Parts: sequence; C-alpha cells; structure tokens
Amino acid sequence: MTDHKVVMRAEWQVARDELLEREKEHTRMADELAHQRRELPWVTIEKEYRFDTDDGTRTLAELFGGRSQLMFYHFMFGPSYEAGCPVNSSMADGMDGLLPHLHARDVTLLLVSQAPLDRLQAYKQRMGWSVPWVSSASTDFNVDFGGSYSEEQVRSWGLDEGGLPPIVALNAAAAGTDVLGYLSESPAVSVFTREADAVYQTYTTAGRGVEFLMGYYPVLDRVPKGRDEDETFQTWIRRHDEYV
Repeated sequence: MTDHKVVMRAEWQVARDELLEREKEHTRMADELAHQRRELPWVTIEKEYRFDTDDGTRTLAELFGGRSQLMFYHFMFGPSYEAGCPVNSSMADGMDGLLPHLHARDVTLLLVSQAPLDRLQAYKQRMGWSVPWVSSASTDFNVDFGGSYSEEQVRSWGLDEGGLPPIVALNAAAAGTDVLGYLSESPAVSVFTREADAVYQTYTTAGRGVEFLMGYYPVLDRVPKGRDEDETFQTWIRRHDEYV
C-alpha cells in the first residue's frame, strides 16, 4: 500500500484548487520578472572578440547571423576536457528543436566553449546536434563573461575536493579531466543585441539560473517523484547515448 495520502475526489479537488492559486501567482510573478529582464540597462561591447566557427573566424557582431538578438550558452567543455560535461550535454539535447522557433522571433542561439573547434565538432557529431557551436579558444570572451576561470582563480577559492558535491568528481571523470580543470568552466548564459554597428550585452545568468534550458526539469517537477535527486543532485544525468 502507498504511504502517500489518498483521498476522495472532492477533497483532492479542493487541494488542487488551492495549489492552482499558488501556480497562477507564480505565473504572474514570472511574467513580471520577464518584464524586468527586458528593462535592464545595456552595456556597450567595445572589446574585439574573434571566434573559431565552422565557417572560419567570426567577430561577435558576425555571429548574430543577420538577427538582432543573440544568446550564448557557455557550454562546459574546457581545454583540458576530452568530452563535454554530461549535464551540459543533456541541456544541448533539447536545443535543436528550439532553433526554428527562436529564429522566427529574431533570436540566434549558439553554444560557446573554450575547447578547440575540432574537438567541439567531433563531440557535436557524436551527439547528433545541429545547434551551432563556436570556440572561444583564441579570445577572452568566456573569461570576460563568466564562463571560464583560470586554474589559479579556481585554486584561490580554497576548495576542499573532499567536501565538494559528488557530481563534481563524477562529471570531471566523465569529461576526461581533473576536478581543477573541470571547475575552470562554469554554466552560464550571455545575451546580446545589435543595433546598426553597435553590440550590447543585455542579460546574463549562471548556476541554477540556466535551468530554463533544462527542459526535463519542468516535466519532472510535475510527476510524483519530482526530480528525485536529494543530496545526490544531478548525478543521475548521463549523455543520451550512455543511459542503460
């Protein structure tokens, strides 16, 4: 027998209606937050950035692809990585289907990483993705926008490897690097807009702020077991070709 509370339909409906009011409040708050994001002031990008792409070297302005809005996901694939982070890979799995809809709303979506382009291309082929992926290996872009850190910076944090969440060592091994190398990369989103010849940064987020790209989480949040992670956090996540 289940140890969860089981009631008659009428009592369930009362509880559901109470929760619905909370959900509607959450939706209205999300709408207000979206408005506040759009109202953030912009920062002019004056530094020259050049990226390695499938079509050769491109500037930041050229990556817009003729659109006026550009979103980068700073994918955790650093110079010492042999493969992409499994959690980041689970996020990229859902991006291909977004592209035509984002393009229809004047948005270009790109992945950007510090690893050399040929390594990104090989991994992208393995995963079967079509989302464009550029390398920032020859530019300071990832460092400047919070997607990468030097090993000296990571050491300065004074981290105790034994006290880190289990996911860190697990994902470091899966990416073919050590903990220090793994933590030199960070999940982040950077958003830009272009007007004439000027490029502006409009938004950024990192850490759990990137969960809006994890399409499976909203689904799991609505089933009985939820995310079912507890202290293990995202250690269940694998690359899509590695689940048993």
